[in-house]
Parts: sequence; structure tokens; C-alpha cells
Amino acid sequence: MKHDSRLSSVLHALLHMAEHDGPMTSDALAQCLGTHPVVVRRTMGYLREAGIVASERGHAGGWRIQADLHAVTLRQLHDALGEPAMFAIGHRDEAPQCLVEQAVNAALERTLADAEALLLQRFSEITLADLAADFARRHAAVRRIRR
Repeated sequence: MKHDSRLSSVLHALLHMAEHDGPMTSDALAQCLGTHPVVVRRTMGYLREAGIVASERGHAGGWRIQADLHAVTLRQLHDALGEPAMFAIGHRDEAPQCLVEQAVNAALERTLADAEALLLQRFSEITLADLAADFARRHAAVRRIRR
């Protein structure tokens, strides 16, 4: 089953943008993500609507982060992307009158709802600045090793 990797891709793109001086084109971001520029433009459009990025037209244009990295949480990004499903696990609904199916579905739905609430709470605690700081630490460590 294919996973929805849009949040991961957005985080990847935003960290590249945070490290880049000036706007980044959809082509450059697409190259970083291994995807097509149209996908980047569509995804960045959601973030623009949420006030996280801005686009600039023209020869020196592209996408730039307009929000404070300390203020943007993973939860906000998840919401901006349309709140994609957190889990690929689902339940059966082929025999809604079946009491076994009802019991199984109730347990699955309750457990998945609890897990999603916990995950969204944790997403609310992690900012882009946290990820940027982690990247900076990793990058510094690699540079020290390479010397």
C-alpha cells in the first residue's frame, strides 16, 4: 500500500528553502524532491493559502518561506495539506449488521482515533525551527567527520 508522503516532502522542501538565500523555483524544489514541478506548485499552493510560503513571479522569482520557522508546526502543515489520513489501517463494512464486524470496527475506530489524537498533539509540539536545528546539527557533524 502506498503511503501519503506529502508532509514529508513539504518538510523536505521547506528545509531546503530555509537554507537557501532567496526564492527557490518549482524546478529547483522538484529536483530536490525527485518529482515534477507541477506537483511542487500544487503543493506549495496549499502552503501559500495557509500563509506559510509566498511566491514571487519573474526571472528571480520562486517560492520563499514567509512564516516564522518557530511558529509553524507540523500540525499546521498537516492541516494545510488537507488533513491527509494518518493511517492506512481501516475496517470492514461489508456486513454492517454483523455483530462481530460491529465489535471489531468499534475497537479499531476508537483505537485509531486515540492514536491519531496523540500523533496530532505531538505534531503540534514540533516546529520547522526544531527540524532546521536538527538538520544544522547533523550537517555540522558530517562536515567535522569529512575534515
